[in-house]
Amino acid sequence: MQAVEKKSTAKTQNSAQEKAIQFLFKYGAIFLLVFIILYFSTISDTFFTYGNFTDILRSISIVTLLALGVTFTLVVDGFDLSVGSTMSLSTVVSASLMVWYEMPLWLVLLLPILVGVLVGVVNSLLIVVIGIPDLLATLSMMYIVAGLHRTYTEGYSIYNNMPLTSGGTAPGQFSEAFLWIGQGQMLGLPVPVWIMLILVLASYVVLNHTRWGRILYMTGGNAEAASLSGVNVKKVKFTAYVVSGVFASMAGILFTARVGSGQIDAGAPLLMEAVAAVFVGYSVLGAGKPNALGTFFGAAVIGILLNGLTILNLPYYAFDIIKGGVLVAALAVTYIYAKNKFAKT
Repeated sequence: MQAVEKKSTAKTQNSAQEKAIQFLFKYGAIFLLVFIILYFSTISDTFFTYGNFTDILRSISIVTLLALGVTFTLVVDGFDLSVGSTMSLSTVVSASLMVWYEMPLWLVLLLPILVGVLVGVVNSLLIVVIGIPDLLATLSMMYIVAGLHRTYTEGYSIYNNMPLTSGGTAPGQFSEAFLWIGQGQMLGLPVPVWIMLILVLASYVVLNHTRWGRILYMTGGNAEAASLSGVNVKKVKFTAYVVSGVFASMAGILFTARVGSGQIDAGAPLLMEAVAAVFVGYSVLGAGKPNALGTFFGAAVIGILLNGLTILNLPYYAFDIIKGGVLVAALAVTYIYAKNKFAKT
């Protein structure tokens, strides 16, 4: 009799634990966001204001673009570690085209995107054609692209009227039209915010409401089954890495337009934030998979948290601890939920 009661108690406890994990997985990120907003609103009058929240949205716009690229590769069961370096390369290329070579705006916007496409193609060749594991291939490309952009600029950031190593000063300057992309306002919101929202919405529609999006998820879920269904798995993965390169290059252009200079290694510090945003987004409303809206939500959680800590005058060098903690928490909840789900099946 006692053994039966113990079994019943253990079963009830396991059931309660499973429900708690399921609830945390589905709503934990939302409750975290609400808690962060309420907490910082009570300790600072400047936090919960329109101006501060538009600043937060502006600050996360670049990270969100990077994270969307990572999202597409994770959807096909890949991973792109080279997005930060690709962004850095795009940043200095867009700056140099305007400051060094005085090229027209359309070329300043187009050529860095083609650079991102090229990086995506090389990643795809390494992963899809040669068969190098995605983490190792994109890690290698991260270092190669980082070296390329430093070599291209000889280790210098690019800015108006900068002295050139060959002598003299740079002939060009950033145009007002280009700077408007990163610094302008439209309908009460910064232009980078509009760009971010449009790309998040476009990514959501593609991933959730198009045949190609279903094929991407099918490939990531079970590549062998997708192949047997007639899907060209290699082509799908190839496309996902090219899309990631394009998003990273757009983030680089946006960064250059925002700060008005081409800074070396601009994307390196943003890689971890982008990855954290994607994994926080995994669990939004129990999605359980990489998704565009979740990625945006994850970037917002991290952006709001860092903004509040800045208001509290937390030293900037401690921010990486917070980012790492958020990433660990998101991964822990995701993998515990996945393990329990797998155990039940």
